[in-house]
Amino acid sequence: MPYKLSNWSLADLFPSMDSPELENAFDQMEEQVATFEGVRGKLRADMPVDEFLHIIRVSEQMTRLAHKLDAYAGLAFAADTQDQAALTLMSRVQQFMATMANRTLFLSLWWKEVDEANAQRLMDASGDYRYYLEEMRHFKPHTLSEPEEKIINLKDVTGSSALINLYDSITNRYVFKLKVDGKTKELTRGELLNYAYGPDPKMRAAAYREQFRVYANDGPILGQMYQTRVRDWHNEGITLRKFKSPNSVRNLMNDIPDEAVDALLDAARRNAPVFQRFFKLKAKHLGMKKLRRYDIYAPLTASTKKFTFDKAAQMTLEAFSAFTPEFGTLAQRVFDENHLDSEIRKGKQGGAFCASVLPETTPYVKVNYQGNAREVATLAHELGHAIHAMLASHHSVFTFHSSLPLAETASTFGEMMLIDRMLAEEKNKSVRRDILFRQVDDSYATIGRQAWFALFERSAHDMIMKNASVDEVSKMYMENLKEQFGDSLELYDEYKWEWVSIPHFYHTPFYVYAYSFGKLLVLSLYKQFKAEGESFKPKYRKILAAGGSESPAKILAEAGIDIRSAKFWQGGFDVIKEQVEELERL
Repeated sequence: MPYKLSNWSLADLFPSMDSPELENAFDQMEEQVATFEGVRGKLRADMPVDEFLHIIRVSEQMTRLAHKLDAYAGLAFAADTQDQAALTLMSRVQQFMATMANRTLFLSLWWKEVDEANAQRLMDASGDYRYYLEEMRHFKPHTLSEPEEKIINLKDVTGSSALINLYDSITNRYVFKLKVDGKTKELTRGELLNYAYGPDPKMRAAAYREQFRVYANDGPILGQMYQTRVRDWHNEGITLRKFKSPNSVRNLMNDIPDEAVDALLDAARRNAPVFQRFFKLKAKHLGMKKLRRYDIYAPLTASTKKFTFDKAAQMTLEAFSAFTPEFGTLAQRVFDENHLDSEIRKGKQGGAFCASVLPETTPYVKVNYQGNAREVATLAHELGHAIHAMLASHHSVFTFHSSLPLAETASTFGEMMLIDRMLAEEKNKSVRRDILFRQVDDSYATIGRQAWFALFERSAHDMIMKNASVDEVSKMYMENLKEQFGDSLELYDEYKWEWVSIPHFYHTPFYVYAYSFGKLLVLSLYKQFKAEGESFKPKYRKILAAGGSESPAKILAEAGIDIRSAKFWQGGFDVIKEQVEELERL
């Protein structure tokens, strides 16, 4: 049976948006919460272990239902951001969840106040819940009183969450116009970017210009939305919760020490010349004096080799199976259970993601597949995420999901396995060279670009809190690009609006360093795999199977990795430098 482009089925969560089952889930959760509120008077630091664990298990049952409702609304919205029913459901779920969270807030507040000796006693007996409980206590210095926490939960529904939904609705309905073969086409952003990564230099420039023309039209408004998001992040994180920096808020959520993130971003800044050298080499191969910013993802050959979706699925599954049959079987589940949305549709959210809902539920994967090699790699990347979640499915709903920085491990490793397979099968020298160039392109996109995004966010948050205008933030963004690229390429003024087109800045401030973290980590792990072969596989599987049941530093320390060390991060950049040297020899 060939693999075909398809829309996913959300029936494993709920039959439909107007189903009695969905309505019942709201009622059921309401009942669970009402019963749970009765626990409040029974909480005490010296309570017996079994009584405490019973409360945590009941809390887990509520969390499971919350995840299911939340995922169903979010996935329905992603499938069609213009669907009024999906948008209404999403708003309803966000309001409902905030109310439920407020009614059950007392448990986490009580737990953070339990004395050290009793907390240790209860954690030691709590099995797989231990890290979840320990991690909650890390937030003790930043936790407010119950009334204040309740106000924040309610404020977010009509504040930052509403703002993000608005940003998504506005930007996902954008239509981009591009002249192709003499005819003006109307395209989604994903379709437009296909031309931005294509072999024709005029089309690349036209596609980028059109993207920024459309975003620039709303630039001042989108910029204002970002200013509000930043002020909200600061008001809550710094003013109320007393974090020392906007970045520290995310670092604690990721359970990554500030100094590890600083070491990573310092290494990225120091290694900017590695990518600059690569861009100069690429210009030479493309027969250009100097690359324009439009050309950094240009393929080297005009080979516009296309892969059917069937071929892409087969290559990806074979690459996973070649590493270990277990990985291939797990990835196959996503196809078999129709949890993959791969086709392009108007209104469908751009980009790609993998959503892990519950430990036992096969994750949902969204891609917008158009047939080029880059999208084959994206398919492998998102299925890698799914494998990661499935390997950790023996953990509780609180601990199966890996933290953000480790979340990119299996996905990026999966991509590298696929690229290896493509290189092994490809006999044409120019296509092979193109694939190698694309690997460094990808390292730039995942490490260089994302690390400089993180550096931009640090400056933007700082400037906005000192009352910088949208134009001043745009100017600073251009300075960031100039420092990043040096004299390796030509920059153009319209790039000053690029930052308003990056959803992560709005959705999840300071998320982006997780990509750099994940890719550099994987380069280091992949180097170990090449050196150790079979003996590496159990160690790698153990990292993935840990999910989010330990701190990232501890999971990686067991694999011999110190994330605070500048030397470790430099190791990843050294692999890229070797790839650039290999390309210089070709």
